Amino acid sequence: MTNGFDVARATRPCWYASIVSFLLVASCAPQPTARPQATSLAADALLTPVPTAPPAKYDILLRNGKVIDGSGNPWFYGDVAILDGRIVAVGSLGNAKADRVIDATGLAIAPGFIDVHTHADADLYRIPLAENFIRDGVTTIVTGNCGGSVLDVGAYLARLDHRTTLNVATLIGHNTTLREVKGDKAGELTPEQMAEAKEIVRKAMTDGAIGFSTGLIYIPGQWSSTEEIIELHKIAAGYGGIYASHMRNEGGEILKAIDEALRIGRETNSRVEISHFKLPSDIAQRIGGADTTLGRVIAARNAGQEVWLDQYPYTASSTSLTTLLPDSILADGGDNAKKILSTPEGVARAIKEMREQYEVKRGRKHFGYAVIAGSRAFPTYAGKSILEVAQIRKASANGGAELLTSATQPSSATDVTMEDQYRTIIDIYLKGGAQMVFHTMAEQEVMDIMKNPLVSIASDSGVRQFGSGVPHPRGYGTNARVLGPYVREQKLITLEDAIRKMTSMPATAFRMNGRGLLRAGYAADVVVFDPKTVTDKATFDKPHQYSEGFTQVIVNGDIVLDGGKMTGDMPGGPIYGPGWDGVVKKRATTEPTTRP
Repeated sequence: MTNGFDVARATRPCWYASIVSFLLVASCAPQPTARPQATSLAADALLTPVPTAPPAKYDILLRNGKVIDGSGNPWFYGDVAILDGRIVAVGSLGNAKADRVIDATGLAIAPGFIDVHTHADADLYRIPLAENFIRDGVTTIVTGNCGGSVLDVGAYLARLDHRTTLNVATLIGHNTTLREVKGDKAGELTPEQMAEAKEIVRKAMTDGAIGFSTGLIYIPGQWSSTEEIIELHKIAAGYGGIYASHMRNEGGEILKAIDEALRIGRETNSRVEISHFKLPSDIAQRIGGADTTLGRVIAARNAGQEVWLDQYPYTASSTSLTTLLPDSILADGGDNAKKILSTPEGVARAIKEMREQYEVKRGRKHFGYAVIAGSRAFPTYAGKSILEVAQIRKASANGGAELLTSATQPSSATDVTMEDQYRTIIDIYLKGGAQMVFHTMAEQEVMDIMKNPLVSIASDSGVRQFGSGVPHPRGYGTNARVLGPYVREQKLITLEDAIRKMTSMPATAFRMNGRGLLRAGYAADVVVFDPKTVTDKATFDKPHQYSEGFTQVIVNGDIVLDGGKMTGDMPGGPIYGPGWDGVVKKRATTEPTTRP
């Protein structure tokens, strides 16, 4: 059998040979030769392509499109035929017939996009259509990132079978594992706790997890030593799992954080995926831009280490308000942090440490860059910066409540101090916290990172509840933003390379055999879009807008978006990882709680 990622090399750019020198796909759990329709997707595991003889009639025939096959090769005009959930022919198919013929004249036909950094998790139970992903061309996701995942992987994957539009793989989270054995507190694992944590990882891998994730800016994982992470990931790596990391630092100590991620990969003999690779503008100026951070990764590749990167194409990040608080306040867990911050002494201590972190070390003069995406306790704050909220609170205390307009720039309408803003952060945290959007990056770094051939495109998003809050627009427009503004308008990268970054490259990194290319025998995950009009519509001010330009999205041979409209079909389900024991577990009956 040929390797699932064997591709033509004749038209590859000169960097290709060195970049893909590690693309031999590892052996996986036992895999079937075909999956009949209307049966459990559990059989798919990491689907191995099996060529099929041409039938007299296909299920779906896509005609006359620009075929962009996911390999990075130039597009060509052709047809794509689908039967029983698989691609069975690609090329000029003459007088072939099908139950459904779609004329793709003037449109592009590509593999369904694979988003390897999401936080869909239990969102898929509540919003199984996952429309924000489908309408952005995504057919397969990896969830459980940044150290936060479901705990019972087997039950989670089993419940998704034909109960969502997407193919779903999950990582087992480091923070999830730690909370199960020691809670949110700081401190090294005892030998007994380490043994229990290893067993959790082992069970997750045999239940179908695709690897191990860390979120080392979040509690309790931020307290873990490198050695502890290595010991835990050795279990996942032993089953062929990838190490996916939200690194310990994405600011002033980013080079040390990259080195740590690479060390974990080396010492566990494991592939590494560095998540949402980025660089704040102030740090970029200090260390020499993205060339410096990318150079660290390229040097590791040149030394023989398999490491991959992913990126969302925006100049703002998004995470919890909790990350603005001092580490020492959070050392004994969230409950104890709230006790500390409920006292005048605790608040004074926190303000002193925050002043050192933000004013002395980073030179911050305000929190106009930190915008609230959503807060249950303060829903009216959504879309406003910490600076604005502090101004509103001060104006209100003085008998007024002027609403400011800028989300990222300070205003002199109501003067507030940094201490006022620290107190605002603390108060919001005490009343339940908030999800934040941080405007800290420059466009140059985003573009420099995107151009690198090791970087795939990923949203870092969950499933969006349309109209709820003011979340980061990446949840709606990640892929379309690359295809429209960056490919068509700026010509930063080619259309073919953009598709490669969304398809075969993430499939290779995560060893999703049989996905990511338009090849006979591959899973029939296909997108049809108009390269002349595809674009993102979501903005930071108005994020709840779907991408435009996608006409059809096909998952496992079933059309889920047709003529730009959702069909309601849910042909998706689990993708099991390389250590899966082949046993489909009992479906989850309750909704899991997940957080980084």
